[in-house]
Amino acid sequence: MYTSFYTAARGAMEGQRKLDVIANNFANVNNYGYKTKSAVFSDLMYYNLNNYRGEDTPLKAGTGVVVEKTDTNFDPHTYIPTQGEYDYAIVDKGFFMLQSPITGEITYTRNGHFSLSQRGTEFYLVNDTGNFVLDQNRNPILVTDGELGGEIGVFGFDILDGMRSVGNNEFTPVAKNGQPYLLPGAQMRDHTLEMSNVDTADEITRTIEAQRAYSLALRMVQTSDEIIGTINGLRS
Repeated sequence: MYTSFYTAARGAMEGQRKLDVIANNFANVNNYGYKTKSAVFSDLMYYNLNNYRGEDTPLKAGTGVVVEKTDTNFDPHTYIPTQGEYDYAIVDKGFFMLQSPITGEITYTRNGHFSLSQRGTEFYLVNDTGNFVLDQNRNPILVTDGELGGEIGVFGFDILDGMRSVGNNEFTPVAKNGQPYLLPGAQMRDHTLEMSNVDTADEITRTIEAQRAYSLALRMVQTSDEIIGTINGLRS
């Protein structure tokens, strides 16, 4: 009986995590280059019922679910023209490569809303968080009299699954993504930005599903608590 109580409680907690992921998608529906995220669940440990001799039985019980990871949908979306002099959108697949001027850390983004940052007497192309935009040779891009000192690099990975989100629509690769490589012939549109690929209707459907699952889990918690109370009352 206690197993059902804790299984239901775990289900409610993980349901809340899914709702948090959906809420984050809604919050970024109008952010340029944002990519939809979805919670991926996996089953927790199963055990055999009526197992008296340590053998496998056809009757099994689980101990709930857990959010194993959060997947990101990197599919390109619609583009809108802008008045920004340094706005760019990548056509099809690929990422802009960024470098932190403080730590030197490399990150990747689809958000091409760039501007200029003065360093001493020189100006560099940066993103909204102040990270350098790198050229095809992976060097910061110097801007002189409005002209870029190098071509903006567009980089790809053999595997996109599992890339780690570090905030501000930026990502870092993990081991299975492999090494980044320059995408030859990648096309960009200037004075253009890519919109978020969040599908509002789809997210509303996910919200309804998650809320119902959350409510059922809480009802199971309540029912388990009532049964435990009844049993304890009979014992006394």
